[in-house]
Amino acid sequence: MAKADQIKALIRSHAEGDDTRFYAVAMQVAAQAARSGHGNFAQELRDLVDRAREKAGSGKSVRDSRPVPLAQPRGELAGILTFTYPKTRLAEMALGEKLHERLQSVILEQRKRETLRSHGFTPLRKLLLIGPPGTGKTMTAAAISGELGLPLFMIQLDGLITKFMGETAAKLRLVFESIGNRRGVYLFDEFDALGGERGTANDVGEIRRVLNSFLQLLDQDESDSLIIGATNHVGLLDRALFRRFDAVFEYEIPSADIAVRVMEGRLALLDTSKIDWSKAADAAKGLSHGELTRACEQAAKSVLLKEMATIKTEDLVAALDERRIMRP
Repeated sequence: MAKADQIKALIRSHAEGDDTRFYAVAMQVAAQAARSGHGNFAQELRDLVDRAREKAGSGKSVRDSRPVPLAQPRGELAGILTFTYPKTRLAEMALGEKLHERLQSVILEQRKRETLRSHGFTPLRKLLLIGPPGTGKTMTAAAISGELGLPLFMIQLDGLITKFMGETAAKLRLVFESIGNRRGVYLFDEFDALGGERGTANDVGEIRRVLNSFLQLLDQDESDSLIIGATNHVGLLDRALFRRFDAVFEYEIPSADIAVRVMEGRLALLDTSKIDWSKAADAAKGLSHGELTRACEQAAKSVLLKEMATIKTEDLVAALDERRIMRP
């Protein structure tokens, strides 16, 4: 039956008028009920969702039509920062239990940050996310933003790092000024490009100066913003970076159980009663969250284009096998 996180996601999406997410979570509950042997309830829930979507017409979220206040970066920052207001929630992510609990703790500390400070403690807010590509690092930043109702600022490293002496460090100072002036979640993706280890064979003086500037700015920052570094290549990071972050979160290729949860969530709006999930889990072995999601989308579109609503084991396994072949 429905888990606590799913119930909370249902209530939150209803309160926010986000019909799309509401229907997706409801279909996840139906899929879970079917696996637990409650077939009649699962079918009734699917029917209710179908009727609600038909009644809603286009199914467009009320929230989608509301104007959203934006903290538009200006001047030089416009070429360095991009921003969104994500709707992603932690309950929508398929993560290991320990990692999920640690991320929930970060969100709770942020919500209770004044209580912590009144007792002489500071909330976790400088986070380093490490692990293979497609395992949920960027989505985690979006989920933290969505949970806290904060804008997500993405630092564009191609606009930040230049070939001119001193210019990169100057732009980096602008970013940290924004971090201090505008509370938000600031994501340095592909962080190894900025935080590469000093003293390596291909190291140059300018990169060393940029990294030193970053370390100093990170040490000096006492803002209310969250700073997140994400990398696929943890071995390239300078060791000095690790002690500057409040916590390190490690992401892994999903286990069989988590892979099934990822696939069930992405296929929640289709009839998955014909899927043998044990076979799908075998076919998904070694694929990342992102690869699983793209394979599910491919399989779903293939079925829908044939004007069918039921996806079968062979449809999903074929898409998973193709995704494996496409790996670099």
